[in-house]
Amino acid sequence: MALSGMRGLSMFISDIRNCPNKEQERLRIDKELGNIRTKFKNEKGLSPYEKKKYVWKMLYIYMLGYDVDFGHMEAVSLISAPKYPEKQVGYLVTSCLLNENHDFLRLAINTVRNDIIGRNETFQCLALTMVGNIGGREFAESLAPDVQKLLLSSSCRPLVRKKAGLCLLRLYRKNPDVVNIDGWSDRMAQLLDERDLGVLTSSMSLLVALVSNNHDAYWSCVPKCVKILERLARNQDVPQEYTYYGIPCPWLQVKTMRALQYFPTIEDPHTRRSLFEVLQRILMGTDVVKNVNKNNASHAVLFEALALVMHLDAEKEMMSQCVALLGKFIAVREPNIRYLGLENMARMLMVTDMQDIIKKHQAQIITSLKDPDISIRRRALDLLYGMCDISNAKDIVEELLQYLSTADFTMREELSLKAAILAEKFAPDLSWYVDVILQLIDKAGDFVSDDIWFRVVQFVTNNEDLQAYAAVKAKEYLDKLAIHETMVKVSAYILGEFGHLLARRPGCSPKELFSLIHEKLPTVSTPTIPILLSSYAKILMHSQPSDAELQNQIWTVFRKYDSCIDAEIQQRATEYLALSMKGAALMDILAEMPKFPERQSALIKKAEDAEIDSAEQSAIKLRAQQQTSNALVVTDQQPVNGLSPVGPLSLVKFPSMSGDDRVDMAERRVAQPNGTLSEMGQQAAPSPDHLGDLLAPLAIEGPPSTTIQSEQNLVSGHEVSSSAIDALALAPVEEQANTVQPIGNIAERFQNLCLRDSGVLYEDPYIQIGIKADWRAHHGRLVLFLGNKSTSPLISVQALILPPAHLKMELSLVPETIPPRAQVQCPLEVVNLRPSRDVAVLDFSYKFATSLVNAKLRLPAVLNKFLQPISVSAEEFFPQWRSLSGPPLKLQEVVRGVRPMPLLEMANLLNSCHLMVCPGLDPNPNNLVACTTFCSESTQAMLCLIRIETDPADRTQLRMTIASGDPILTFELKEFIKELLVALPTSSHAPTPTPAVQPSNPAAPVTAPAALMDPGAVLAGLL
Repeated sequence: MALSGMRGLSMFISDIRNCPNKEQERLRIDKELGNIRTKFKNEKGLSPYEKKKYVWKMLYIYMLGYDVDFGHMEAVSLISAPKYPEKQVGYLVTSCLLNENHDFLRLAINTVRNDIIGRNETFQCLALTMVGNIGGREFAESLAPDVQKLLLSSSCRPLVRKKAGLCLLRLYRKNPDVVNIDGWSDRMAQLLDERDLGVLTSSMSLLVALVSNNHDAYWSCVPKCVKILERLARNQDVPQEYTYYGIPCPWLQVKTMRALQYFPTIEDPHTRRSLFEVLQRILMGTDVVKNVNKNNASHAVLFEALALVMHLDAEKEMMSQCVALLGKFIAVREPNIRYLGLENMARMLMVTDMQDIIKKHQAQIITSLKDPDISIRRRALDLLYGMCDISNAKDIVEELLQYLSTADFTMREELSLKAAILAEKFAPDLSWYVDVILQLIDKAGDFVSDDIWFRVVQFVTNNEDLQAYAAVKAKEYLDKLAIHETMVKVSAYILGEFGHLLARRPGCSPKELFSLIHEKLPTVSTPTIPILLSSYAKILMHSQPSDAELQNQIWTVFRKYDSCIDAEIQQRATEYLALSMKGAALMDILAEMPKFPERQSALIKKAEDAEIDSAEQSAIKLRAQQQTSNALVVTDQQPVNGLSPVGPLSLVKFPSMSGDDRVDMAERRVAQPNGTLSEMGQQAAPSPDHLGDLLAPLAIEGPPSTTIQSEQNLVSGHEVSSSAIDALALAPVEEQANTVQPIGNIAERFQNLCLRDSGVLYEDPYIQIGIKADWRAHHGRLVLFLGNKSTSPLISVQALILPPAHLKMELSLVPETIPPRAQVQCPLEVVNLRPSRDVAVLDFSYKFATSLVNAKLRLPAVLNKFLQPISVSAEEFFPQWRSLSGPPLKLQEVVRGVRPMPLLEMANLLNSCHLMVCPGLDPNPNNLVACTTFCSESTQAMLCLIRIETDPADRTQLRMTIASGDPILTFELKEFIKELLVALPTSSHAPTPTPAVQPSNPAAPVTAPAALMDPGAVLAGLL
């Protein structure tokens, strides 16, 4: 801030600095604000110098933290001043005092534009700087073309172009429409040829923003980015002012590598080789030095290079080199580098086949648990949790238990939860699991949630071989003088249920077990007393015929608490006292607890729902913007842990599943419309013949049953309310609620028909709609069976087909009346024009008595109906595979959040969707190769090749490569298979309608774009 010649401003600043306290400062500022307000009221008498001086004072007061709620107009008016000193003050103060939504900024748009398009470079820089800081949507619409001209102009100085690039970046973030993708791909490539590193750096910042939204249009920039990295890595033509501690322009290197991470794997061999040479040079040339600033810059470049290596899925040798480098970093003294090393090693866990290499550094990672810095300890804990599998689970869990006694209180709850989850997922045997959890409760009882000891009780109850062992361990802990209350709970429960198994051991008689548990009663809180009372009743039951002395002791306790103020304790004591007087009948009344039903572990579910740590989140945030499907943004938000071929412990021991059982299991999996995969009811037995049911005599009308189940019960962990789905599927566009509710699950019926050619589409108390379909190439013929189940006619029957843009559909005439207990057939012809995943909708309505029923039903004319499986030999496959090189004909994507399933089950799932798995084509037994042909009018019979690479250590992620001769088909098929495999819900494919759909006038001309007015896509989105 230039103060020369402003005596009043200098004196005001001196007065503020000399104030002895805050009150004096406040009084001086209030006095000055009053003076400024008075001067501004008589603005005509102010000279430009005085106005500039008072605006400077306002800015200084604002910088001190006081509110300045006037004078904004005076600051904005200085922008239009003809001289530099006043204009500089106007731009600077406006940038500080106003935000992008302030009304006064609109008054300055024309002045700012005049400065930008003028010839004065100083004024141009002032204007571009202000817009780059506070420019909003209105500035973007008005100034973007002029800013683009400055950026692309070869006659402007690099200083102005650099500011124009950053200004355009701000405008693009506020309104992406200001940059036309079609025209800017070539311009962006041209900007990357710039020799001035300042302009190049600002252009690279703009490129990062552009490719984060749409990378497909900027493939021509990839070779340019690699050349920039080559130039910087070799330190060629880098001015001294852009060299930071011997590192050539580290900011530009970081931004360039970040931009490359938005592109899928680079297929061009020359570009890929050049890029890997640069990355190799960076990896080999980075080391820890004493200079902190050089360390920060070099390691910023290094860790961005590591992220790019992981993204490109480099050769295993280079990935191993990266892990070795990180292993060296986690052992250095500098805490920042240790932290970054642990963080990036956690990211490395997401790369296939890297876990075994990371395990070599397990000892050093465990050492980091004892680091003085808590952030490093947290990173080490997360890394150990992520790298744990069946081979090292014992070592890691034992280390966590040892660390538990000395860990910070802020970490103990997270540490306990993770140790319990690892013990459950990777326990070599159940006795070890019980030992671990009991040790956990003993060492950190305050931080062990109820879910943990509940889970132990479930395992012990469901496994008879474990019960006696658990009872012995529970007695050992109760023998201690002081134990945690949670240990009292679990020990009392186990001894009450299974203490009788120890009756022949010394010191384990019912009387001795009662005394052992009863000693802890005075030390426990009120919520624990009911558990102890239950264990007393169980001990008394198992001692029948009962010992009179033991019986009197237990009755005394029950009588003591039968008048307790706590209702739960009082009820238990009273009821147990009355039951215990029934003698031998007590054996039947208080029998052993039955086995708990199989259910998802609450601990694992809690871990999945927990917030993802910053190490994973930073990697996920970068990759989420590359995805076109909402399914991957979420799934990316799954923590990477437990990379093991074995699953979590089961509550009940089951025999191993045979191959035939796995096939049946695969056939029972059906893709839901939201992208999840649910496991349907048993279909090994012949399924009910829905078509035969339609043609059979119709049932007499009766009241709808409230206990009717859907045809097949969902048994997967994703349970959805049938009534909720049906209500959504039946809601008309006009939001008119139906009084007649459907029978069964509409979404489930649709899913079944997506994999079969006949079945029931919809049913309610009065009508049943069935479908029988025949698919040949790109033609399909469906017959709708409309059956009246009631003894009264159905009138005002209407059926309207709302096809998406890619299907041509023609429905025969539907009668307006369906007689009682009669059935009509309505043929529907379907022609597939081009590939798409949008769904056709049947708008069906009828009237029964006074009830008007309207249902919007999806028709199973989906993508896989137009696929024809084909077997391809190796001689036919590989030439086709090599000929389809790179996007958009060949797309590759790493899919995370996949529902874990055996490879055979995945193969059968693909076969059920007409994607024929061809064994023997891929030498890796963990990979699948499938072939099919897609039929449509535009593509005819188009060959599609699919390769799925799985990780046997982590079935929740895979890499998928799809290739075909049509780019749209490649993308649609990739998304279809991804939704088939991903276990989390995705958003609908159908675009949201801009104007409302009017189904009552199907013949109205369509004037809006097809993507917005497509009725089938609109209603599919609503459903």
